[in-house]
Amino acid sequence: MRAQGLPDSPAALDEAELLFNELSGYLKPADISQLQNAYLFSQSAHSGQFRKSGEPYISHPLAVASILGRLHLDSQTLAAALLHDVMEDTHVSKAEISERFGKSVAELVDGVSKLDKIEFQTQADAQAENFRKMLLAMSQDVRVILIKLADRLHNMRTLEVLQPEKRRRIARETMEIYAPIAHRLGLNSIYQELQDLSFRHLFPTRYRVLTKATKAARGNRREVLDKILSDIRQRLLDAGLDAKVSGREKQLYSIYKKMVEKHLTFSEVLDIYGFRVIVKDVPACYVALGALHSLYKPIPGKFKDYIAIPKANGYQSLHSTLFGPYGTPLEVQIRTVEMHRIAEAGVASHWLYKSVDNNLNDLHTKTHQWLQSLLETLSDSTDSLEFLEHLKVDLFPSEIYVFTPQGKILELPKESTAVDFAYAVHTDIGDRCMAVKINGENAPLRTKLRSGDHVEIITAPHAKPNPVWLTYVVTGKARSHIRHFLKTMQYEELAKLGERLLNQALLSFKLDPAAISAAQWQKLAQDSGAKSKKELLADMGLGKHLPAVVAKRLTSPHESVPRSGGENGAITILGTEGMAVKFAKCCHPIPGDLVVGFIKKDQGLVIHTRDCPVIAKIHGNPDNWLGVTWDKDITRLFEVSIKMVAANQRGVLARVAAEIAKAGSNIDNVSVEGEGTYTTMNFTLQVSNRSHLAQVMRGLRRIREVVKITRVKG
Repeated sequence: MRAQGLPDSPAALDEAELLFNELSGYLKPADISQLQNAYLFSQSAHSGQFRKSGEPYISHPLAVASILGRLHLDSQTLAAALLHDVMEDTHVSKAEISERFGKSVAELVDGVSKLDKIEFQTQADAQAENFRKMLLAMSQDVRVILIKLADRLHNMRTLEVLQPEKRRRIARETMEIYAPIAHRLGLNSIYQELQDLSFRHLFPTRYRVLTKATKAARGNRREVLDKILSDIRQRLLDAGLDAKVSGREKQLYSIYKKMVEKHLTFSEVLDIYGFRVIVKDVPACYVALGALHSLYKPIPGKFKDYIAIPKANGYQSLHSTLFGPYGTPLEVQIRTVEMHRIAEAGVASHWLYKSVDNNLNDLHTKTHQWLQSLLETLSDSTDSLEFLEHLKVDLFPSEIYVFTPQGKILELPKESTAVDFAYAVHTDIGDRCMAVKINGENAPLRTKLRSGDHVEIITAPHAKPNPVWLTYVVTGKARSHIRHFLKTMQYEELAKLGERLLNQALLSFKLDPAAISAAQWQKLAQDSGAKSKKELLADMGLGKHLPAVVAKRLTSPHESVPRSGGENGAITILGTEGMAVKFAKCCHPIPGDLVVGFIKKDQGLVIHTRDCPVIAKIHGNPDNWLGVTWDKDITRLFEVSIKMVAANQRGVLARVAAEIAKAGSNIDNVSVEGEGTYTTMNFTLQVSNRSHLAQVMRGLRRIREVVKITRVKG
């Protein structure tokens, strides 16, 4: 955010003097001296550089340091904040910073600088990759992200000078990633300001209208607010409690979100004011709660005890919504002084308050565990965008709390299922889970958990992740581990399929596959750009290399390559190939059909019936087509589509379903069309082969109301 051509202003010196005066309240003189040196060094490095607003560029590092100074961060972090842009925007090196200000400061500056250095082809890739790097930097030193958040906060405060489109892009990124990270680290004040500033730039008209409405309501409700404050203070005094009570206006974005989620007008959002009660210790919190519940009736279901079960970011407080005077709902938060410090400063409270207590140790342990879990997700994600998807899921948890069989409490995002729980306990438990008991009762794995549930996962050695799980799991950890397992499994299956395809092609050259030496394989893999024989075989299974071309390379280059196809040397379909072989949805081939295989790039081998209307439209390299036959001993079931016209009479669908079940077939899907004399019924059935399908259709034809029945292809 920089412009050129304006002279430096002495205003920066005044800002610096003000900052150092504030910092001298908790830092030693030696620390202040080091920060003054960092300021002068940064000012010199940024000399002649200006922000878009026209201010000297040094005003930005000063503002970032000031934000962190209010969190009472250590001198190393503040020095890094003053220097955070010098490596990126000037000719200063990491070695020079290390020599002048120490290795720790240099590492922090380097960590912040690395987040924005690489340019990517698309904005989505750039965003995703930056957050991968941010996570790695955070895992080494969480102060890197504290500087980055302060940097983003100041940029958001001065966003007006940018073009509207750029403002919206930065505001959306802030709302989606930076604000939730601040929330996850317990930086409550930064989180709320980032949200409100993002809202202001994403929806400027809505922001203006709400601001105006809130100001008007503030005047109207002042009398009510003062009465409630007076009543609360008096009731707590009567209960013998020394408490600090304050009333606060809810965030604009919080009010807006409530209006959108609950479809309310502004006048219907009554609880735009909240009240905070701060007492000396935990027992006093519960005494205060009892006193307030005797003053105003609590609204059922609107009480949360975050003292007994703290949030993942260390936040502790009692929350209760009460019926106030004139029917106005009030939200009250009750907490101790220590809890309030953590609520405002979060993970930064480690530096803010040097007294080491259990709450701070727990907070840092939880932060470390969260970072480790995200790092695990990062290592399992194949690309940046997939990682960003997982990150966003983990940054927006509305928590539920469930119990393991041993009574341990696990925190999970809202909407989590039994599979999410299994992976939260341990990756091996997730991979091997096959059933679940919730509160002692058997339940499906897709069951959504609720706070207070006791969950027991039942595992089996042979069990493995199911692709269907991806449709209902919500945690990034579960999703990434399932995908990783499925990709590994698919790789093995594709390698086996590729080997079978190559063997077929080699036999057509009258070459024994076993006669190929390891040296030949190694050279072939190198020439094909694969790392190993197995990778080359998997690529063939995926259609990236044609088996006929690979076979030709292994034989004399003078021999012509015969086209694949025909029954001689045709590849046999076993039915156990898994994801490596796909059966076309257009024609639903089943054992007994005359079939043909098509090698589709990045999808592997797709099987069609020979009379499928779709294959007549597919043009391409003839070597992509393969002759295929069915194995004689296939035991699995296959999908097939049938269409039936029947008289529209009561009970006919039930008789049809009974006949299908009698023939040993399953109904996978059914749809009914028409409301006149006749009805058309479309079924997707599961059958073992053509003979089984014929048996099902014969049984259906015996039903008197059935007029016509056909198998659907294409």
